[in-house]
Amino acid sequence: DVQLQAYGGGLVQAGGSLRLSCAVSGFTFDDYAIGWFRQAPGKEREGVSCISRSDGNTYYADSVKGRFTISSDNAKNTVYLQMNNLKLEDTAVYYCAASIDWRLCLRPDYWGHGTLVTVSS
Repeated sequence: DVQLQAYGGGLVQAGGSLRLSCAVSGFTFDDYAIGWFRQAPGKEREGVSCISRSDGNTYYADSVKGRFTISSDNAKNTVYLQMNNLKLEDTAVYYCAASIDWRLCLRPDYWGHGTLVTVSS
């Protein structure tokens, strides 16, 4: 079974940094994409960033460009989301998810549980 486990959330002051990790297991495909999504209270879930496992292609939502960096350690089957210069509006539950097709990374096939990121003033 495909499993994705996101961790690394926590409480951070505005302007600070956090790194989220997504451990992936059970994937039988050599090529897939991992995406990070978030959902703030009262808001719809938003696709934040994606990375292709095979060629490293990346995608960022405009709201996080220049502040967040997604990366992949294929040997560890782990994808990271480095979040810098965090803002109050980044507060959300963050999820990682997997897509068989990179082109559909914002419409993933598998979801993991979320990790809460709280940015305080």
